[in-house]
Amino acid sequence: MSQTPDDAVRAYIEQHRPVFLDDLAEWLRIPSVSAQPDHAPDVRRSADWLAAKLKETGFPTTEVWETAGAPAVFAEWPADDPEAPTVLVYGHHDVQPAARADGWDSEPFEPVVRDGRLYARGAADDKGQVFFHTLGVRAHLAATGRTAPAVHLKLLIEGEEEAGSPHFQALIEERAGRLAADAVIVSDTGMWSADTPTVCTGMRGVAECEIRLYGPDQDIHSGSFGGAVPNPATAAARLVAALHDEHARVAIPGFYDGIVELTDRERELFAELPFDEPQWLRTAKSHAAHGEAGHTTLERVWARPTAEVNGIGGGYQGPGNKTIIPSSAMVKLSFRTVAGQDPDHIEKAVRVWAADQVPEGIRCEIDFGSATRACLTPLDHPALQSVARAMGRAFGKPVRFTREGGSGPAAGLQEVLDAPVLFLGISVPSDGWHAPNEKVELDLLLKGVETSAYLWADLAENWRHEP
Repeated sequence: MSQTPDDAVRAYIEQHRPVFLDDLAEWLRIPSVSAQPDHAPDVRRSADWLAAKLKETGFPTTEVWETAGAPAVFAEWPADDPEAPTVLVYGHHDVQPAARADGWDSEPFEPVVRDGRLYARGAADDKGQVFFHTLGVRAHLAATGRTAPAVHLKLLIEGEEEAGSPHFQALIEERAGRLAADAVIVSDTGMWSADTPTVCTGMRGVAECEIRLYGPDQDIHSGSFGGAVPNPATAAARLVAALHDEHARVAIPGFYDGIVELTDRERELFAELPFDEPQWLRTAKSHAAHGEAGHTTLERVWARPTAEVNGIGGGYQGPGNKTIIPSSAMVKLSFRTVAGQDPDHIEKAVRVWAADQVPEGIRCEIDFGSATRACLTPLDHPALQSVARAMGRAFGKPVRFTREGGSGPAAGLQEVLDAPVLFLGISVPSDGWHAPNEKVELDLLLKGVETSAYLWADLAENWRHEP
């Protein structure tokens, strides 16, 4: 019986599995902790290691790109067909801090395999998920007989994601011409569970601000002046109370302008997921679900914008009482945004709303940090369907769709490159990103390899970007 293309891919992966895992373990031994200055040489060593390994994989162009902080790695492998779509894979090679004393059962930068799981810092977040593309593209070539990928393939692997990507936006704006792509694949995410493979279709954005309220020029006696002058701590409390209406909907006028609403089909797909809300609440260390009326918990965390109070303070905080009207108070707010919302519009709306809440005699100052936009790819986008088909072939079952409630640098790529963002990740919640004993399931990691091997030909066959 002749060998099918899928058989050829799996045979190649199995044959090269030992070397692939040995190489990954070598990379994981480099403690590329971007948030700690002492590890800056290790982050650079990680970038150099990856660039060399991508060259060994077959990428004819591999470069280490300097930033004002840690270096990124760029690689490019053109297709033989000049009309083939161009795909950019994004990930990161830096990792979170880790020490044995944090609760690890083994040294975090000395990879170990136990019960089919590879334990090490970065195993899932994100070195393992970056590295599966190296074996994936080689399996793609071996199974198809090609000498180059079916798509123009580019990789951008940054070195500061775990430190907040402070220089990433400047990098992609400066290098936009080299990074130009028809689609972006983000392999820095996960799926619902090992039994329920999923493709993420979008992430929320985020905007943050601090509101400072000033009243008297100094703390004053509440007996002599209370009830006769405005109290900034009371103003802060009223500001927070006015943030939502009785249905837990954000009450800032204009906040929901332009949002892309969930489709009926998306709501149906969310409802089909095996969501265990009591277990979810235990994970959240919370005692009840709460949020905007008319939406399920998954809809709230994936597809609805939010306003959260991250901190509130003012006045005396010590033991006992101190009968004063404080001179100042503050509120820290964050806003998770969804597709269609403009961060500049949100900032203007918040400033107008806050000014309307503050009584005469209270001075209000607001500082916004840099915002991250939301990103969303429609379910019917042909490139997204290619990702779902490739993953379905690897896992041998239908693939479902999710979103991410958090935020990341992927939206910057979408905005600068004007390209859809597609998420291809095989990590599961138990992998423990940022936690002690981070791991990756080896069977799932190899499913990632297999998905990558199928994806490039599927994209080339089923999608041509229309300028």
